[in-house]
Amino acid sequence: MNLKQFDKLDPNLLPGLLNTALRNDCDNLEDLARTHDLDQEALEQKLKHLGYRYVAGVNQFRPVPGSGNS
Repeated sequence: MNLKQFDKLDPNLLPGLLNTALRNDCDNLEDLARTHDLDQEALEQKLKHLGYRYVAGVNQFRPVPGSGNS
């Protein structure tokens, strides 16, 4: 999956696609950004806008409580 164009991917699928890449291929968010040549800050902002944040302890994007995604 080409995550380079993450800003154009379906926002309902994006967190799951990123979490799959994190689980299967990457040690952490920095590794994901480096591996897929992504702007990490822009990615985090996009996910924040969608109601998600990266949780390093579980290496996943998780819904922010109260965002309507939990």
